[in-house]
Amino acid sequence: MDSPTSSLEQNIDLSKLSENDKKELQQFIVNESQKARIQQSVHSLTDICWKKCVTGTIRSGKLDRNEETCAQNCVDRFLDANMTVIRHLDNMRNQS
Repeated sequence: MDSPTSSLEQNIDLSKLSENDKKELQQFIVNESQKARIQQSVHSLTDICWKKCVTGTIRSGKLDRNEETCAQNCVDRFLDANMTVIRHLDNMRNQS
């Protein structure tokens, strides 16, 4: 059985697209890739902070005070680390 990608590729002839359509398609692919990376980051953040901070059973539908503080600090550190990496990569890109 063909995968959805291979059957899609068989039905689309990209050479028939106008230059403007090709640019729009390329931008769409870039945007979708960025969304996927953001979703992966959020998933990683959730997984890491949950495993680190939620140590007990949630009984009242809420985290206890220590777990909530831990989760907030975990998110803050995760975001700080990502911003540091982004700034560093931006600086490297601007130097070249």
